[in-house]
Amino acid sequence: MTGDEARDRFLDGLIARDASPHTRRAYATVVGAYLAWLDDRGIDWRRPGRAELRTYLALLGDGIGRSSVGQRLAGLRSFYRFTTRNGWTDGDPWGAIATPRMPRRLPRVLEVEEVERLLAAVDGPVTGHARAGDLTAALALRDRAIIETAYAAGLRISELAAASLGALDLGRGEIRVLGKGRKERIGLLGRPARAALRTYLDEGRPILAALRGPGSEASPEVFLNHRGLPLGVRGLRLRLEGLRARAGLPLGVSPHTLRHSFATHLLDGGADLRVVQELLGHESLATTQIYTHVSPNRLRAAYDSAHPRARQAH
Repeated sequence: MTGDEARDRFLDGLIARDASPHTRRAYATVVGAYLAWLDDRGIDWRRPGRAELRTYLALLGDGIGRSSVGQRLAGLRSFYRFTTRNGWTDGDPWGAIATPRMPRRLPRVLEVEEVERLLAAVDGPVTGHARAGDLTAALALRDRAIIETAYAAGLRISELAAASLGALDLGRGEIRVLGKGRKERIGLLGRPARAALRTYLDEGRPILAALRGPGSEASPEVFLNHRGLPLGVRGLRLRLEGLRARAGLPLGVSPHTLRHSFATHLLDGGADLRVVQELLGHESLATTQIYTHVSPNRLRAAYDSAHPRARQAH
């Protein structure tokens, strides 16, 4: 088994696992460059030495940040896990190499008032006023439903774009989504999100769906664009960026910010960390724990209520 053959099998395996096109392209580049570097030096890709790997690590980190180095190493380690499972290698040679620690970045979180400002930036009716053929009103109902749904259920932007009509149960206040690794979970929808979705589905979406023209196959996705086609990830990003600017929110506020805000506001309200983990669809509790470092108000409230001298008069 040559390195190139192993790489091709690895990339085929990513397709079978339904990895995103972005991940497949990134891993193809990372693993291909690594194997070419080894081949140029006559190093067996199955058993590279520690000295060679340290040299490659130094080259890998030249001119890029630690997070980028970490992403590339993740691709190489994923490659070796695959080859080990298939019996082509004895393990991950990178496991014995100390890699740079990633900086811990706290996610940007919106205050509740900022979420309200984002909703207020939506032009058009809140409910009950979308006339037949009124495209502007239909888009406004859609935008309101997008924000309410993303914030209520803590969805990733890819999950929001892929959400289908069949995945909605507004009576129960639930939306079924496929997260990373195609793992299904249930997102919960509060009353404002359910109301926004009902109005959009009753009054806004039919107007957008009709724009595809007679005879066109209907789209199962919940959110449609101004041509009646599914509103993809790029369209969602552009729309939310426009609303961010109109609301006067700072640069860096992204669709994922609503997901971060969802988690932090739940913890602020006293939700259990494992409940938040389940709602976010995180594999590891450690991933969810970053949100415990975002909320100083929650820390202060816990301290004031628990410490015997926190409220004691001097």
